[in-house]
Amino acid sequence: MYRRPAAAAVLLAAALTLTACSSGGGPSAAAAKPKPPASSSAPDPADATAAPTAPAAKPTGPVLPDAKLTPKTGSFKPNEKQYLSGRVPEKMDPAAVLQTGQESCQRVERTAKRDKDAATGAVIAGEIPGAKDAVPYLCPEQKPILDAAAKGFPDGPRPAPAPGTYRALTQSPACTWEAKGKDGAVLASGPESPPKPGDKITATIPAGTTDFTSTGCYAWLPA
Repeated sequence: MYRRPAAAAVLLAAALTLTACSSGGGPSAAAAKPKPPASSSAPDPADATAAPTAPAAKPTGPVLPDAKLTPKTGSFKPNEKQYLSGRVPEKMDPAAVLQTGQESCQRVERTAKRDKDAATGAVIAGEIPGAKDAVPYLCPEQKPILDAAAKGFPDGPRPAPAPGTYRALTQSPACTWEAKGKDGAVLASGPESPPKPGDKITATIPAGTTDFTSTGCYAWLPA
């Protein structure tokens, strides 16, 4: 893979921040996120030390045409050019954009090697924001993680969830959930008792649920 100094990624993050500053949100939002499975030996992606990662969406402003996607030295591989297409802001070094995608892949790979649930939860929770774009081109061997994440949903409100049984990707005793019908009546809630160390937390969402809300549960996957 083509690599550039980390300083280039910092410049990219600064440029993208200027174009995205109207979107709102603040640095305190990440601090409130629950943690991955307590039994996981993988590091919490939210606490990991890493250079800024690529945003989930492509730039909304002018981008470099594909013909100009060339590094200052060397050359890009075909898959790297595919990833960069439509993703490099004008006057930005495409190698810096590539580096952010590579770093997203590295975070998925490191975490999945130790705990696939933790990696899947990190993608679902948005803690590796560039993963969904980077994995198909830069580390396709990690596509099973993306496929698993596509079946889950993050902690918080979930309108009109599919009925079924789901498992939380955490063992935190702070995890609670509630399913309501269209009239606001509580159809189910849990857990019934605080989880013991090593216990899996599950939620059974009944048919007719219009609103499912969880707190402190990190992310959910079909059980």
